[in-house]
Amino acid sequence: MSERGAIEGIAAPLPIGNLDTDQIMPKQFLRGIDKAGLDKGLLHDLRFDAAGEPRRAFVLNRAEYADCRILIGGENFGCGSSREHAVWGLLQYGIEAIVAPSFGEIFYSNAMNNRLLLASLPQAAVDGIFSDVSNPLTNRVTIDIHDRIVRSRNHAAHFSLSSRHHRMFVEGLDLVGSSLAQRGAIAEFEQAHWAKQPWLRAVATVTRERLG
Repeated sequence: MSERGAIEGIAAPLPIGNLDTDQIMPKQFLRGIDKAGLDKGLLHDLRFDAAGEPRRAFVLNRAEYADCRILIGGENFGCGSSREHAVWGLLQYGIEAIVAPSFGEIFYSNAMNNRLLLASLPQAAVDGIFSDVSNPLTNRVTIDIHDRIVRSRNHAAHFSLSSRHHRMFVEGLDLVGSSLAQRGAIAEFEQAHWAKQPWLRAVATVTRERLG
């Protein structure tokens, strides 16, 4: 994963409050043993009708929002079950960030740990950005990760990001990479721990020998 300071591209308006993970990734797409093909299930019942035909009016099926990289969502985006497949499907589809007034708590953790950036903004700021991206002529958005700012054609707003998540996105780290970045501190702690309590280091072996 490479370092990055911003996410920029076409943003699609998806002003649906309480859009839950069951809608984002319906259960019939959870049958596989890996993550492959989840992009096909993303928002399936909103994107397709009962016959499997694309709903022409739905924003992600419109030509002007092809290659969308950012979603502008409604409040409590990603509520519902702890379905990490919803995050994987969004990423496979090409979505790199979501801007909304609020997010489901578990969805937020799953998304950020998989490096799907979530930016929570006040409703008024989201409404302004939504107004811009609803016009195909002004539907590009830039999210400055370094300075934590979302910018559309006529609006800009700051969002909060924990220092851990900020580092992960800027330095291109996932959870494993974040842990490995602390190898020095982990080794130092380990050495100090064994130095203070050496009898604990082989406690399992000693116990087995005594019991044997």
